[in-house]
Amino acid sequence: MRRQYNQLPQVAFSILLALSLRERHGYEIIKQVVDDSNGKIKLSPGALYTSIKQLNEQHLVSEVEHRDDPRRRYYRLTNKGKQTLGAELEYYENSVVLGRQRQVLETSYGTNA
Repeated sequence: MRRQYNQLPQVAFSILLALSLRERHGYEIIKQVVDDSNGKIKLSPGALYTSIKQLNEQHLVSEVEHRDDPRRRYYRLTNKGKQTLGAELEYYENSVVLGRQRQVLETSYGTNA
């Protein structure tokens, strides 16, 4: 029997990916998401903190205290968050393989120019 797979929303995936590098505060997360997406995803603070709240409730991220700057809220990826991100990346990796086999990924993505 196949396990049920619930894909993360793009914003949630992007936040987890940004936190996979290190603990970050909100503005750093926003900047990393922009960098990781080559400018295609631009989060507003409202969208960021709504997603962070949901990710926290799902135990995928947690808030951590920082002595360096107690005014800012810092977030980190939990073990469950790392596992979820890994499963998501595995799904995308398999999708890219299928896309190349089916010659969907051409010119800018593959070698089928």
